[in-house]
Amino acid sequence: MPESLTILREPKSPAHDPKALALGALGWVLSDSIRAERLLALTGLDADMLRAGLDDPAVLGAVLEFLGSYEPDLVAAAQHLGVDPAELAAARENL
Repeated sequence: MPESLTILREPKSPAHDPKALALGALGWVLSDSIRAERLLALTGLDADMLRAGLDDPAVLGAVLEFLGSYEPDLVAAAQHLGVDPAELAAARENL
């Protein structure tokens, strides 16, 4: 009988928490004043709404949707957060 071989693989990293990704993305957006102003202008949010909505899936989803609407920002934010851009985009659906 042939000897069976086992292939050891690195375990896949667990999926990142969508809320944590959205909060990280928000921090990245707010680190640049021009990008932050664009977020507020395009989403209709204001600073008070952002502060009050840090636990609100709709507000966090708006941040991720904002990033998803401009691929260079999505890619840069994902790189900053150390995740794949597709994972950051998919976080919107999982909030």
